[in-house]
Order: sequence, then structure tokens, then C-alpha cells
Amino acid sequence: MTSKLKLLLACTAAMTALPASAQTPAAAANGLEIAKKMIAFRSVRGPGNQTPQLAAYLKATLVAGGFAADDVTITPVDDTAYLIATWKGSDPALKPIVVSGHIDVVEAKPADWQRDPFTAVVENGYLYGRGATDMKLDAALAIATLLDMKKAGYKPKRGIVLALSGDEETVMKTSSLIAEKLKASEMALNIDGGGGLYAENGKPEYFTIGAAEKTYADFQMEVTNPGGHSSAPRKVNAINELSAALVKIGGYRFTPQLSPITKGYFEGVAPRQTPELGAAMRAFVADPTDQKAIETLAANTGYVGQIGTTCVTTMVSGGHALNALPQRATANINCRIFPGVKPATVMAELAKVAADPGVKFSDVTEGSNPTDASPLRADLTGAVKAAMGKIRPGVPIFPSMSAGASDSMWYRSVGVPSYGVSPIYIKQSDDFSHGLNERTPIDNIPLAITYYRSLLTDLTK
Repeated sequence: MTSKLKLLLACTAAMTALPASAQTPAAAANGLEIAKKMIAFRSVRGPGNQTPQLAAYLKATLVAGGFAADDVTITPVDDTAYLIATWKGSDPALKPIVVSGHIDVVEAKPADWQRDPFTAVVENGYLYGRGATDMKLDAALAIATLLDMKKAGYKPKRGIVLALSGDEETVMKTSSLIAEKLKASEMALNIDGGGGLYAENGKPEYFTIGAAEKTYADFQMEVTNPGGHSSAPRKVNAINELSAALVKIGGYRFTPQLSPITKGYFEGVAPRQTPELGAAMRAFVADPTDQKAIETLAANTGYVGQIGTTCVTTMVSGGHALNALPQRATANINCRIFPGVKPATVMAELAKVAADPGVKFSDVTEGSNPTDASPLRADLTGAVKAAMGKIRPGVPIFPSMSAGASDSMWYRSVGVPSYGVSPIYIKQSDDFSHGLNERTPIDNIPLAITYYRSLLTDLTK
């Protein structure tokens, strides 16, 4: 039996219990095959980066599936590249919908993996490989859906633009270039965000629409001193002075905040938590100053980032010799800032907490852009609910805020609302994105095709 046939049979087996509306074997098999080929490209920043070659493969796939060659462009940028494919709508007065994702991945060392990270393997109901979760499978399924819609003769009234960045996992240079180029778009559907949760028994728990992201920021703290011989200690020591400030910051908590996004999230998640945690969520929604609720949520690593800005020391460096007083000591404070709060405001608050004029603060953030949350538009939420209702009827749907950064940040920064809408469901215990032995359940594949077709049709018909 050939490997391709095995993949097709595995995908077909995953569809046997699905409703007729979700029976999409040809498109599903195509999506799985595209994902398999995508994983084989080592699209990692640095020497040997194959992102440009991956983009070339995807262009060939799109053109073979009905896109005009001139409507699929690849733009080289440093050692990477980005791809934009345009499906023109029948009404040029309507702004297009962007389907946003990325085709680069984080590094994966084969010696550390149980399977070669750049060889796709379907085993025990999972697709294994770097990018299986983040996010080559999603990109492949979106492409397979677009090709299937073209084959079926669909004619969008509003244009569809597929935009795949090439360095989202690192410096996001291509991400910002794409957003600037597409800033006249109606909205961006980020297939690298949102998504569903499987319970550990495999039952779908809930689905979230990613409507906000916290702002990433790095602040450097620096203390300098003339130094001297270690045999003649002085009252002021750069390392001691910096350490004292770090202790103050480590014990500080920013004022908790609640937004319509996090309110909806806590209301949706609360019934599915332990009684204590669920009660804390409901109490926080009712009163964001409730100290008991704050303490409970802050003690949980999964939810502390949802109740406001967080800052933590991530790196420390000091001194220049074992037998000398330190002339310089520095630390990096990494912050994830609640949407709507400016980084300069957070840095000023940290300086106030340190309460030492000898500690110099500076913003050393790279590749980040503060943005507000996207509005929960009725057309978007309605289309998502309709699409999800076709594949997982009855599953609760609510908004969410990501503590990390994605390409959505760049769309929002140019005024284009962006929403995380990936249809992939995964167990918490199966989430190995950025880690070893990354994998995603293949039962998502046919369902995702049906979901993407419904979502894109509703938003462009």
C-alpha cells in the first residue's frame, strides 16, 4: 500500500461518522497531501531557509487549481518570502476578505524528535511534523478549500486574498509588509488563532474567536557604577541595586482589567472549570476589584494573563570580572500588556515601583506593535457560528484574548480588524506547537474544509 493511499484511507476513516454536509473526501485528501508536502520544507529562518521554495510550491498548487499565475505573487524578503494570492470578487467596490497565515516554523532538531520533524507522518489518528499544529495544516486546509470552491464554480462577490507571511515566528518583517499592502481590506481571518478545545476524552468542549492580543514588550533595566577592587566593597553595588529593584517589581501586580473580550471568555469558560475556579471567574466578571477572585485567578498560570498586564524578569547580566566590583548590571523585563494600554505607561509604572533613580529603564522591544481589540462584528460572529454549527452543532462559542502575538497585530495596527478563526480542535495534552513531536488530530481535516467553505461563502457571497 502506498503512503498516499494510507493517508487517503486514514482521512476517509476520520469522516465515516460525519454528517453529509461534512463529507468532503476529495478536498480533505487534497488538504492532507498539501500539508504533508508543506511539512517537508524546512521553512526556518537562517541558513538553509526553505520558505521561498515552499512559497513556490504553493503558487504552483494554486495555479494548477485555477488561480491565474499573475494573481499569485511571491515577494522575497531577506532569506524568506511571502505569498499573496488574489481571488477577485465580482463587485470591485467591496473591500476584500484576507485569509491570513504564515508558512514559516520554529526550529526543530531531528535528533531530539521521535520522528523526523520535516517528514509528515500519519499515525494513530494524528498528523505529526513541524507545522502540524502551527500552522501548515491550517494553511493547507484553507488552500484546499479555496481550490475546491473554484472547482465547484463559486463566484465571490467580495474578493478573497490569501496572505501567507514568511517570518511570523521570528521578526515579522513580512507580516508588517503584508498588512501595509492590504490595509484597504474589510477584515482579516487569521487561521493561526482562535480554535477549539477537546476534552481529554476527545469530546469538543468549546470554540473561541480570537479578537484581541496582548502587546509584547521588553524593557531593559540598567545600573552603572564606577566599580573598583572587590577587596574594597562600597555601599553602592550595581548588582545589589538592580536586585533590590527586581524584587520590588517581582512582587508587584498591575491593576486587573476586564474587557468585553475577556468578559465573554470568562463567562464561557467558567461552567467548565472546578467550582473554585469557576466561582472566581464569575466573581471577577461581576467585580474586577474582587480580591479573592483576583488571587485565585492570578495563582493559575492559564488565567493570570487574562486578568491584566503581566511583567516578569527573563534575563539578568552583571559584572565584568570575578575579582572586581560590578560596573554594570542589566535585566530584561518581559511584559504582556493588556490591549489599550500603552507600553510607555507600563514602563513608567515599573520605574515608579523600582523607586530608584539609579535604575535606568529603556524600551528595547523589537517586532511588536501595540493594538486595541477588534470589534466583535455581527457579520463575523454570525458567519463563524453558522460554520461551526455545521460541523460541531451545540458547541459553545465565545471570544478570547491571546497572550501571544500573531500577524493579527499588524492588521490591527493599520486599521483592519483581525480575528482568530482556526477550526482546529486539540486537547491541552496534545498541544506541542513549538515543542517536540508536534501533532494534530486528523479528524479535524474534513470538518475544517466544510467550516472554511461555509465561513468564506457567508462573508463573500
